[in-house]
Amino acid sequence: MIDIEVLHRVSDTLAARKKADPDSSYVSSLYQKGTDTICKKVAEEAAETIMAAKDKDMLHLVWEVTDLWFHSMVLLAHHGLSVDDVLAEFRRREGVSGIDEKKSRAAQGAGA
Repeated sequence: MIDIEVLHRVSDTLAARKKADPDSSYVSSLYQKGTDTICKKVAEEAAETIMAAKDKDMLHLVWEVTDLWFHSMVLLAHHGLSVDDVLAEFRRREGVSGIDEKKSRAAQGAGA
């Protein structure tokens, strides 16, 4: 079972970094550069995750997924969201078939 508390601690740290000096904080420098830069980091980490999976390098895959989650959490925090928002959505979807969930998004006009 995942230690959800570690995600909360990271989320709290990311929120605190909004007030940090961009010269001394990597995360603060990402916030200062804005959404486009953060999105590029998420895309880069997603591509590296895919490559690690295709290479069947499980240790590297875990490393890259961790980077992907981290930068996704930076993106969330940049937009005033946190891991709690994502966990709430997971709870909402729990027990709902993927097909039914996708149909409900299509009916609401949301993306895939």
